[in-house]
Amino acid sequence: MTTFDITQTANPAQSKKVLFDVQHAVAIITLNDPTSLNALHSDMIAELSAALDKALYDAQVKVIVLTGAGRAFCSGGDIREMVAALGTPQDSAHMAYSLADGLGEVVRKIRKINKPIIARINGTAAGAGMNIALACDFRVASDDAKFLQAFVNIGLVPDAGGIYLLTQLIGAAKTTQLVMLGELLDAKTAQDLGLLHRLVPADALDATVTQLTERLCALPTLALAAIKQSINQVAYTGLAAALEQETIYQAQMAQTQDFQEGVRAFLQKRPAQFVGR
Repeated sequence: MTTFDITQTANPAQSKKVLFDVQHAVAIITLNDPTSLNALHSDMIAELSAALDKALYDAQVKVIVLTGAGRAFCSGGDIREMVAALGTPQDSAHMAYSLADGLGEVVRKIRKINKPIIARINGTAAGAGMNIALACDFRVASDDAKFLQAFVNIGLVPDAGGIYLLTQLIGAAKTTQLVMLGELLDAKTAQDLGLLHRLVPADALDATVTQLTERLCALPTLALAAIKQSINQVAYTGLAAALEQETIYQAQMAQTQDFQEGVRAFLQKRPAQFVGR
């Protein structure tokens, strides 16, 4: 069996925040900011969007793997970038709208790309990081992975299609519980909910992803593309509208006192004191 080398792809010495490599017809896209647990800031979002385009138009690529360098898949939006944008309500709204819009474009591309996309979840997948994984066609996670819809804890609403994607996968009742309460899910609970394709020990993650990529690469690419587009037409017809709506809500929430309190409390590692304003 030929195993792709994720350590080669995720070389911390490289300056780019998103790495791109092709091995055996598999494009490996790696979020590469391990010191922040691959937090999604504006530069990384732009690089991720460009990497998805590159995988789409590379004729030799049959399957795409999306993963994170270090000990996390993706910790969600970059709180420090959010705090740096705090100023007038208009400043915060502009920042939130821009980030949510960029994340929405990433999710649109993941669904529109006519190649199977596998999320290799090697640790924490929180906030928009969790939702980007939910947008992928397959999710393979290590048994130490954690999942969290963290938005409510800093006074925001889910972006990157979170509510829409979760509702499609697990229904409205469980989605309400996860996004309103911000409950942390361990990997086994995520598997039991049906959020994962495979759950494996951490030392078996690469071999399992490789097996799946090899199986997909051996299948007829035109049929897989048609299947993905058919699934989009059946299950994801409302995604574009949901992404637009959540971008508007996110800009509104970013202007609140609760958002400012939430992000400052997060950085200060203390409980937030929300006031409903």
